[in-house]
Amino acid sequence: MKFGGTSVGNADRIAQAAALAIKSAQAGHQVVVVTSAMSGVTNKLIAAAQNAVAGQYHKQVSDELYEPHRQALHQLTPNEAARRREALDTLRQHIEEFDTLCKGLTMVRELTPRTLDKISGLGEMLCAPILSAAIAERGVVSQSIEATQLIVTDDQFGQAEPLMDETREQTRAKLLPLLAAGEIPVVTGFIAATKEGVQTTLGRGGSDYTASIIGAALDADEVWIWTDVNGVMTANPNEVPEARTMREISYSEASELAYYGAKVLHHKTILPAFKQNIPVLILNSFQPPDSSIDSGTRVTVKGHPSSRGVKAVTSIRQVSLISISGKGMQGIPGIAAKAFAAVAHERASILMISQASSENNICFVVIQAEAPRVVKALRAALEFDLLQNHIEEIACDDSIAIVAAVGDRMQGSPGIAGKVFAALGTANVNVIAISQGSSERNISFIVHEEQAADAVRAIHSAFELHLPTSD
Repeated sequence: MKFGGTSVGNADRIAQAAALAIKSAQAGHQVVVVTSAMSGVTNKLIAAAQNAVAGQYHKQVSDELYEPHRQALHQLTPNEAARRREALDTLRQHIEEFDTLCKGLTMVRELTPRTLDKISGLGEMLCAPILSAAIAERGVVSQSIEATQLIVTDDQFGQAEPLMDETREQTRAKLLPLLAAGEIPVVTGFIAATKEGVQTTLGRGGSDYTASIIGAALDADEVWIWTDVNGVMTANPNEVPEARTMREISYSEASELAYYGAKVLHHKTILPAFKQNIPVLILNSFQPPDSSIDSGTRVTVKGHPSSRGVKAVTSIRQVSLISISGKGMQGIPGIAAKAFAAVAHERASILMISQASSENNICFVVIQAEAPRVVKALRAALEFDLLQNHIEEIACDDSIAIVAAVGDRMQGSPGIAGKVFAALGTANVNVIAISQGSSERNISFIVHEEQAADAVRAIHSAFELHLPTSD
């Protein structure tokens, strides 16, 4: 069971999370809990680190972080003085570590990815002892465990990847005896460590990923993601009020939707569970299944393909379109190779690629925050081609969004693309670039950002995604 930031956002929410874990344990299940930081804490930690580099860190920041956690712990453990003292000691140690790191940053004036991982992962370390204490207060033995003892990763700080063989060995050695003894371990999400024990993070939103990694390492029956919505929806309800929760989707559909902006799941979550064929459930901790008609979304191998073809529509904002163009590019080998090698060297993720058969233009989309350094790297890598006028321009457009129509049954179904673009034409949405993979489960296209919501609504309406399916 993984609990997101809003699901552990205050003492009342932590109490509810503890109750959900205990209820499942009392039903005969062995339960491992993975917790995020309390809502907003990770952002505060990152902001504090960045301010410290600018020489603007004050001790008041650490006090502001400590106090909400202390208050939550006192509220949740009225009868467990010894447990409370132990948790308070842990909280103080982590706050002191944070204070020391930030003071160091004010002197060195440099925030490395390694140091940022150390600071940004402290939120989970602060929350886990509190949730564990809340479980113990309610009569079930529990202990908090830092995932640095379980998950082994490479040293790609900020976006570390798990080494599953080592992770499986360490996770089973640590957690299986606790589960056999009837305990509920509470594990910190988001963080991990290299083979040398240096702390890493799995990327923002990585607590979902933590749960999937641990579930796979333990050969779990299911991975449950407790969040603040009723599951994965056919579209963002802020853009499409009539969007509905999908009861069952496939791993491939979930992966596509998560990658292209559906914020319910971290886009890497699906992979470890998929490899072990472990179902993933997305549930609402604010409305548990027994108190709501909504029972969340179940992610499985086959899913529940829709005869409509398209099953959901999503969009991703704060992205940039980078275009490499020039009439002299035609027939010149190696330009694309050099371009993508430069992007890879910057460790930037390409979300979408489009190239015309004339070879006069290559365009791709990256996260907006990464665009300036990607453009700089491209200008350096393609300097010769620019001088030779093979390339006329390397341009960057920040005013765009990606919209994606997703569905397993799009594959092999004629007319899907025609229906998508007919709907966009009717809504007067201008399409800048198009991409579709050979899997045919996803049609992605770029539009101006101000037209993204219109595009999502048009496709959602054209495929009648607001109506439940019986197939």
